Amino acid sequence: MATSLSTLCSSFSSLSFSSHVSSKPKALSFPQRKAPNPRSLTLKSPLVVAASAAEVATPADLEKTNIEKYVKSRLPGGFAAQRIIGTGRRKCAIARVVLQEGTGKFIINYRDAKEYLQGNPLWLQYIKVPLITLGYESSYDVFVKAHGGGLSGQAQAITLGVARALLKVSENHRAALRKEGLLTRDSRVVERKKVGLKKARKAPQYSKR
Repeated sequence: MATSLSTLCSSFSSLSFSSHVSSKPKALSFPQRKAPNPRSLTLKSPLVVAASAAEVATPADLEKTNIEKYVKSRLPGGFAAQRIIGTGRRKCAIARVVLQEGTGKFIINYRDAKEYLQGNPLWLQYIKVPLITLGYESSYDVFVKAHGGGLSGQAQAITLGVARALLKVSENHRAALRKEGLLTRDSRVVERKKVGLKKARKAPQYSKR
């Protein structure tokens, strides 16, 4: 036992620990990335956006512009400066009508009559009745400015306006137009709502109990 302890002591004494730790610690070096050059930041394929300031005009807009120019060329000085003019009214609608010798064109508010009246055959028939009565359906061009009410009221107002304008052409037309009732202003309007009723005359349902 004593021999083994002495052997261990001698072996420990023979061991020498050498520290190779340097007094100056080594600096850690990381690979540095170069800052990008602003001149090199150019898009290889730049996007070119060409925005036009003016909107592309649709065919309907072009057609309306052409009709407006045509009307202004036919009516120098506007509607008020014309000689053959008639004003028609129906319900809340008012129509100013100008007649000029032509081929039977019908223009309402700078639009073709068929387009303006949505192709409704009854309304298209209304506006042509005075001309057909006198046989002038292809002898005059009709220019109309209409506002107020709906299309049905405007169509009937145009009828009265055309009939009154035909009287400016000749007083001899009065008998034929009067016979067809085309010179009578239809005074019927919507009756006002009454207090206590649901509409003009409709009453709430009666309940006995």
